[in-house]
Amino acid sequence: MSDLATWHRTNDEYLSAALVWLRLRLTRLIEQQQTGSVVPSTAETATISDAQIEQAAVTMQHAATPDLSPALVILSHRLGLGQFEAQVLLLCAAMEFDTRMGALCAQAQNDAACSYPTFALALALFDDPVWEALSPERPLRYWQLIEINQSAAQPLTVSALRADERVVNYIKGLNYLDDRLKPWVVSMTGTVDALPPSQQQQAENIIRYIRAAAHEWPIVNLLGADSASKRAIAKQAAQALGLNVYRLSAEVLPVSWRELETFARLYQRESYLLPIALYLEAPDDDKALTAVNHFLVRSSGLVFIDTREFRLQIERDVLTIDIAKPAAAEQATLWQQALGQQAGSMPALLAGQFNLNAAEIQRIAHSASGAAAYTAAPAADDGASFRDSVWRTCLITVRPRLDTLAQRLDVKARSWEDLVLPDAEKHALQQIMNQVGQRHLVYDQWGFGRRMSRGLGISALFAGESGTGKTLAAEVIAHQLRLNLYRIDLSQVISKYIGETEKNLRKLFDAAEDGGTILFFDEADALFGKRSEVKDSHDRYANIEINYLLQRMEAYQGLAILATNMKNALDTAFMRRLRFIVNFPFPGIPERKRIWETVFPEETDKETLDYARLARFNLTGGSIQNIAINAAFLAASEESRVTMPLILEAVRSEFRKLEKPINEAEFRFIHAVEVKA
Repeated sequence: MSDLATWHRTNDEYLSAALVWLRLRLTRLIEQQQTGSVVPSTAETATISDAQIEQAAVTMQHAATPDLSPALVILSHRLGLGQFEAQVLLLCAAMEFDTRMGALCAQAQNDAACSYPTFALALALFDDPVWEALSPERPLRYWQLIEINQSAAQPLTVSALRADERVVNYIKGLNYLDDRLKPWVVSMTGTVDALPPSQQQQAENIIRYIRAAAHEWPIVNLLGADSASKRAIAKQAAQALGLNVYRLSAEVLPVSWRELETFARLYQRESYLLPIALYLEAPDDDKALTAVNHFLVRSSGLVFIDTREFRLQIERDVLTIDIAKPAAAEQATLWQQALGQQAGSMPALLAGQFNLNAAEIQRIAHSASGAAAYTAAPAADDGASFRDSVWRTCLITVRPRLDTLAQRLDVKARSWEDLVLPDAEKHALQQIMNQVGQRHLVYDQWGFGRRMSRGLGISALFAGESGTGKTLAAEVIAHQLRLNLYRIDLSQVISKYIGETEKNLRKLFDAAEDGGTILFFDEADALFGKRSEVKDSHDRYANIEINYLLQRMEAYQGLAILATNMKNALDTAFMRRLRFIVNFPFPGIPERKRIWETVFPEETDKETLDYARLARFNLTGGSIQNIAINAAFLAASEESRVTMPLILEAVRSEFRKLEKPINEAEFRFIHAVEVKA
């Protein structure tokens, strides 16, 4: 017979003996009331003797062995019930176990309608009654072990008592999570996969700390942005301690204090009755955090708190530990294991460009394998379709976290030939791209990452007039690296409310830390402007925002590109933290000629154009692009080819838009040449 079966048999024997003992006491109380005496006058008139009651009590004690304590004894010990309180609970629970108890209670109280237990009955029935058992602070009522059906005009002592359903089942040997908690908590079932070495070490540190706790379970505050890794570590630690983990979001905690107090007591009761731990997700919202603190004060079980940063205010033993995603070398190993024989050189490349946890890597590898299986690749493909599938799945995985915070630019096929820049500036752009691609090698394999705690990211400033190619350069880099390009939407970031801008920026950078992303701060001077002298509270908070940006930019490990046409407006502290500064000069005549030569797509129906003459117009590449599009629409409306007169008309419109002076003689001269030709 298994240990569990043996315990259930022992528990049933204990309950049977307890019910016999309870019926004997009720019967004797009835006899005493019928004779009008506390003690029967003679032994002959007594149906129930003290010896019989004592023998039933002995039988109960024999069943309650130290090795196999029955549920009622365990509950009494864990919840702090005294002897009288345990007897009251047994009396209430007996109503569910023995159908004869109702009639005995009615007879004992001399009222056929009172076929239920009351405190008055318990005070008369049991030896050494304790009046304080009626107190709301004592276990019976504090832990809601019993329910009191009390009307407004009815004294507490004669009100009907009923054992809580969850408690009745526990006493009978059926142990499960209270149904009233199930709408809020979710079981974190399943086994935990092997953790990466760094996270396994953190799990072992947590286990040692918990086991060394002297008096009560500690609170384990897990800091960081990667909730998936935190859940895996918490689950690993809890399972090593023999605990089942339930997940609770603080956002669904009851709003009213009364409901929150009831919920907290119910959960704390469950933590005494079940081997459970709680994984509590605490948001940044101050109101929700207040509810979390109130809940933690009332809870004494093991609780893992998932927070972005430490903000708890509680007088309990708290272990605070930072949880990060696996290191880049560990991610490369995880990729190698997940991709198997098809891995090739991909693990190092993926670990260098994306920052993912173990669960995401497993999910992406599985998804990409399934997608590649349905792709009919040619024999010469040599795994290219699979590699593309893995890369695309990584980009898709990290994308949703940024879509609500920034604008994703749909990068078309861009090459270095599309950029018309001096060789020095183009070489600087290629250096940026090369550093992004070689981060894993330099930081992880060559050891620079172990020496540096900040500044591991790559930040670049693109400075120049509007239309000189700053956005195009960012698109070329994104296309060459096959990364998502996000332009920061200042309307979604900057807020007039104090502290909101920093929160938005934190969400933005946190989402971008997963990799696969280039952050493009257009009009960067609006965010990275110079700090001003503090004259009022607005200046102080504006400077706080800039200081936060300085710190976050230095900690950011991805590629951030700042674009501005007001370089002198940037704070000098930002300039120091920039790894690259690329100046985009106003294009000269040779550069403008090259731009004109490539601005029209090959499919465009156009006549022979005088690019040398067009290059004399003092325009940026952006303006030339606008002119080309406008000229194409003019040609389409006239059902003709793109001609010099149409381009000149578009140039005239662009000059007016830019409020530039128009030299009609120059226009007439070019027009005459075109007509003669």
